[in-house]
Amino acid sequence: MNIYRIVIAGAFVVSLPASAQWLNYPTPGIPRLPDGKPNMSAPVPKTADGKPDLSGIWEPRGGYTGNIAKDLKPGEVPFQPWAETLYKHRTETMGKDDPQARCVLSGVPRENVVPYPFRILNTTGMIVILYEALHSYRQIFMDGRELPKNPNPAWMGYSIGHWDGDTLVVESSGFVENNWLDNGGHPGTEALRLTERFRRRDFGHIDLAMTIDDRKAYTKPWTVNLGFNLADTELIEYVCDENEKDVGHLVGNTEK
Repeated sequence: MNIYRIVIAGAFVVSLPASAQWLNYPTPGIPRLPDGKPNMSAPVPKTADGKPDLSGIWEPRGGYTGNIAKDLKPGEVPFQPWAETLYKHRTETMGKDDPQARCVLSGVPRENVVPYPFRILNTTGMIVILYEALHSYRQIFMDGRELPKNPNPAWMGYSIGHWDGDTLVVESSGFVENNWLDNGGHPGTEALRLTERFRRRDFGHIDLAMTIDDRKAYTKPWTVNLGFNLADTELIEYVCDENEKDVGHLVGNTEK
């Protein structure tokens, strides 16, 4: 686990020392208020072709780590019966079967809600996302290619993107079978097709509408609305404890 940030994610707790290198170094290029804090409502920066520049370090907002669907009403997640049973089991057993406890990648869409920052980079022909958690990365190809027809399953899947006005639309597929959508254990399968719509509404905020289309686990597509806040900091080293011994001893029901 990352030993520098204070987070509580599932059963894991990590701590923050008094200081850490570069965390308090002002990020170049950020417009600032008279007190030196970032001007989060400043205009959206643009790339050379006039599109919104999504570059920067971002942190998920809203506390969706344990439940990506927390804003939906009971019954609005259109579970297939087996998927609902599995989700309830994961809740009741405190996520003891979570593959991330064995240091595998979080995957997407889970990386959009876990409490760790990430950096977005604009490069020629693609957008790259560097995640602090588990030092993982994601490539969003912007060169017009199609999604692969017979991909080797991956935790991050395969992603292509295009612009719809000022909104970046990203389509992803090719995921692994046991893909948890959040720490609570909403299940995903290899049939998952993910559509993300990123809109940078001002300098300090990105809104994300995310549609989950997985006909093996859910009866129809469903959408959640998330977002990210600009982080005036740097990514730091994340260490996953390969000798973790707590998860196998978790018992009980987290709803009691």
